[in-house]
Parts: sequence; C-alpha cells; structure tokens
Amino acid sequence: MWLFLLRRCGLAVLIVMLAVSALYLMIHAIPGDPASIILGPRATDEMKAALYIKMGLDQPVYVQLASFFANILQGDLGYDVFSQRDVTDIVLEQLPWTLALIFASVFWAALVGIPLGCYSALHANTWFDTLTGIVSVGTIAIPSFVVAIYSLLVFSVTLQWLPAIGAGEQGDLLSQLEHLILPAFAVGLGWVGYISRLVRASMLEVMGSNHIRTAKAFGLPSRWITFRYALRLAILPTVTLLGVGIGYLLSASLFAEIVFARPGIGKLIFDAVSTRNYPVVMGSVLVTTGLFVIATTLADFINALLDPRIRAGR
Repeated sequence: MWLFLLRRCGLAVLIVMLAVSALYLMIHAIPGDPASIILGPRATDEMKAALYIKMGLDQPVYVQLASFFANILQGDLGYDVFSQRDVTDIVLEQLPWTLALIFASVFWAALVGIPLGCYSALHANTWFDTLTGIVSVGTIAIPSFVVAIYSLLVFSVTLQWLPAIGAGEQGDLLSQLEHLILPAFAVGLGWVGYISRLVRASMLEVMGSNHIRTAKAFGLPSRWITFRYALRLAILPTVTLLGVGIGYLLSASLFAEIVFARPGIGKLIFDAVSTRNYPVVMGSVLVTTGLFVIATTLADFINALLDPRIRAGR
C-alpha cells in the first residue's frame, strides 16, 4: 500500500507541474496587453514598462515559469496587481465557498444515484428500470447552467421558496445552507444520472460473476450478498468517476457562481482572466489543479482499499 501511495503521489506532482505549465503558456497566448488593461487607456509607455518589470513580464516565458515554480516552493503565489494583496489570502477566502458547493453537489448526487442504480439493477427490465433510464439520460443531457437558470426562475422567482442570489449571511449557517440548496441542485443533478447508470451497469456485471453465484448457492441472505459482496465491487467505477468528476464540478460551479452571484474560486478565475490578472489566475489554477489531483489520488486509494487486486498492480 505504501509503494502504491508513493507512486500515486509522484504522478500527482508531475500532473500538477504539467497542467500549470500548459496553462501558463495558454494565458500568455491570449491576445491583449495586460498593462493596458490594468493601468487603463491613459497609461504612458513608461508606466507600462515599469509594470512589466514589476510583474516580471519582461522576461522570457520559460524564465517566468521557472520563477513561478521557485516561488511556489517558498509558499509565495504572488500578489494581486489591483488590490496589492497576497494571492494566497485571496484564494483561501474564495476556496471554502466552492468546496462547500462541490461537496454538497457530490453528496446529494451520490445519495440519490447509488441507491437508484442499485435498485434498478436488482429490478432490471421492469417499468421502474425503464423510467429510471429515461430520467437519468434526461438529467445527463441538460447542461448545469440551464438547470441553474430554470431552478432560479421556478423556485426563487415564481414559488419564492428559496433565496435567489448570494451565499447567505456571514456566520449564519442556516442562511448559508438555504443559499446553497439551489446551486448544489443545479450542479449535482446531471451527476445523479451518471452515477445511477454506472452503478446499474456495474451491479449487473458483478451479480453475474462466479463468486456471487457461489454465495447464492450457499444460501446467504440476498441483502447480505447485495451489499457485502456485489455493491462493494460495483461501487469502484463510481468512486473513480467521482474523483475525476471533481474537475468537471469545478467548471460547473463557475456557472452556478455566476448565475446565483455566489463567491467562489471559479468566479475569481473568470474575473482574473478578464482583467489579465496573471498572479491570481495562476494561483487559483494551481489550487484547483491540486484539488483535482488530490481527488483522483484519493479515489485510487479508496479503490485500492476496496479491491486488493489494485494494490497488487493487477
């Protein structure tokens, strides 16, 4: 297990470095002069040159990238060119809002999708299985930003059951939970379909395996067979899907944060890219890439705990 974790951690560091390097090159390929955007149209050439030197943009791209990684090792993500605040402080202020949205979305999607897929597999080819398949494909096909807009119109504007915008009062947990319901519903709805379909397919495959037939032959209770043997293996692809899906949830949270006017790291990246605020963009992307890699590594670790074959490299 320790060797498995060591390999995964080394791969995680390599992935972060490659992802950040690729994005750094992509940001510099975006047309537009960051100095003109930051300083405004009345900025002189001397002011622009001074800002370029201050931000290190006068150096070649590979020198800038090497300097960025060197600063990361020292715990320095740079400073915001507008507010002159540390990027680390800005990112850490916005990150909890996005994490709360992602975890709430994953939690309710898994809470509904896993039992739904399991029940559909145990009652395959029935009217319930057919209805579940239609609903699941329908939820997968609807983009999260469309769900966000219509849920806001229905539940906030028309019915007035839930608050429309914002993240709730600071320090008021109940208010924050009320403001979290609609965004989490919009982001997680499509994942209910993904999870239920994947669990159903995995359960049907596992239920036909030799060890399940052997357990039935020994007369073990059906509930014990389903949850102790079948679901333990059938859940492995779902765990992997949830780990990889963190990256997609980060992008989906951007639309939810914009539609519902919530703070979050997705909206922070969007605003920083619009204003060519390179330090905030790079610091935010580094953190989100790290979250994605941690999520996939954690998913692999959970799979290794559930299935010894993974630990053995098979």
